[in-house]
Amino acid sequence: MPITKRHVVVFAVRIAGWTIALAILGIALAGLPYYTKPLAGRVRDPLHSWLRPSGTVGQSLGILALCLFLFLWLYPLRKKLARVPSLGSLPRWLDVHVVAGLLVPLVAAVHAGFRCDGLIGLGYLAMAIVCASGIIGRYLYAHIPRSRSGIALTLDEVGLERRQLLHDLARTIGRPVPEVERRLVPPAALAPTLNPLRLLVRMGRGDLARRHALRHFRAELAASGVHLDGERSRQVLASARREMALAQQAVLLEAVQRLFRWWHAAHRPFAVTALVAVLLHVAVAVMLGQTWFR
Repeated sequence: MPITKRHVVVFAVRIAGWTIALAILGIALAGLPYYTKPLAGRVRDPLHSWLRPSGTVGQSLGILALCLFLFLWLYPLRKKLARVPSLGSLPRWLDVHVVAGLLVPLVAAVHAGFRCDGLIGLGYLAMAIVCASGIIGRYLYAHIPRSRSGIALTLDEVGLERRQLLHDLARTIGRPVPEVERRLVPPAALAPTLNPLRLLVRMGRGDLARRHALRHFRAELAASGVHLDGERSRQVLASARREMALAQQAVLLEAVQRLFRWWHAAHRPFAVTALVAVLLHVAVAVMLGQTWFR
């Protein structure tokens, strides 16, 4: 499979994310004796001037957490400009958005010295809920069929792409289209449901069944005497994976889209609550002069 621009971006984002996460964990481990002390004991600790929320390291992490948190709000803006290709594709934006969203609670916790009281406690709770719900939202997003640019596909567009994939697969492996389609029948009976938990369970079961079906399809090709070189084999498996995913997504599309809308309705208030709490916390800290760079 050729290396695309998105592969490079995803790899770079993951490396940056892991680097920041490991650095933050290193600070937390190095300051463990400080963080495990009661508040009165921390004041007399030599690390207090560095690790307290208004200290050199603590507040630097606070600034980083604020920058990451504000960056998260660029993704909703990018979605409103979804048809402007010069701004980058939505999938790339989402990759960065997810990594930043996972880092914010970790960075904020170390900044606060693992003590979240009062207003910032409310903000941190809202932030944690947003992070947890974001993982679910990312899973739902992946189950809505989309084009390369990230635009959601209609059922007609899904059907058109599936037909093209089936013809390409049939031509590559030298088998008739009906036979290929029969081999790539949706691996599990996925009836739509209005129950969110049942829908998530069915989606998970379908994902696992699809992986098993893909291995079975590869074994069938080998057993039937279809021999492909490395690159063509990867292309065939990628097309088969995409076709089965589209088949599953087409069955559940309406239910997943409905659940995704419900998720948005619940996700946004917590995100706004976290934003207001964080901005108030920053404003109060600056007004009281609780900054090492004043």
